[in-house]
Amino acid sequence: MIFKRVSEGRPYPDHGLGARDWAQVAPRQVRLDELVTTKDTLQLAALLDEDSTFYGDLFAHVVEWRGDLYLEDGLHRALRAALQQRNVLHARVLVLEG
Repeated sequence: MIFKRVSEGRPYPDHGLGARDWAQVAPRQVRLDELVTTKDTLQLAALLDEDSTFYGDLFAHVVEWRGDLYLEDGLHRALRAALQQRNVLHARVLVLEG
């Protein structure tokens, strides 16, 4: 199993962070098998595009809420890591109280 769980949607409250706000969150490693996805579909072009992060953040965005790590942005990065047989991903992790 690649992820802890696959879900649809974000169960946590809106954090209101924009791209510049996420850039202030220091990246760290997270295990793929600890992540819960917030999307259950992927655009294959995003997975296969080598320049998919050219205009975006180099790191995935993860929200830690109520003991779970939710992969908010970066599903294609996580799957690419899994296909390369890596079990960790570098991500910016925002901790929400709740």
